[in-house]
Amino acid sequence: MSFSILKQIGDAQKKKKVVDVRSGDTVKVTQKIKEGDKFRFQVFEGVVIRVDRKESHTARIVVRKVTSGVGVEKSFLLHSPLIEKVEITKRSKVRRNNLSYLRSRSGKSARLTGKDFDRAAVNDVKVEEEAPAEEKPTEEAPVEKEEKVEEKPAETEEKPAEAEKPAEETPATEA
Repeated sequence: MSFSILKQIGDAQKKKKVVDVRSGDTVKVTQKIKEGDKFRFQVFEGVVIRVDRKESHTARIVVRKVTSGVGVEKSFLLHSPLIEKVEITKRSKVRRNNLSYLRSRSGKSARLTGKDFDRAAVNDVKVEEEAPAEEKPTEEAPVEKEEKVEEKPAETEEKPAEAEKPAEETPATEA
């Protein structure tokens, strides 16, 4: 019983939709940072070397980048309200979840083999959130669809008249 209550609280804290991040991805994580009374956004770009508890509300990724010859790793909670956006820029072929061996490598030996992926589809989280909301009204009122079909021919009759007006304006602007 107590586990189910904890699960409900954890699920309430989750974001509705999060980008599917995997080990080996190169990501840009936009983080909200509070300085005094103001907030600013900071972008951290690097390779994901670890993904933990992917389905949980405590899902975490560890991102690594090399800056000025020094390796820097940051851990981000995906469902945190301070994480504004996670964008995948490159996806690589890897065979394990924890890429800790990259810590000891530098230069060409630290490179990962890239693979093709649909960047727009992977990063487009907002469209997937809005799509179910649009489907609900169409299921509730199928009559509205039929009315819209009848209105469309009337709109197409008005469009040719509107098309003639710009044609008249075009010679006037040329003269």
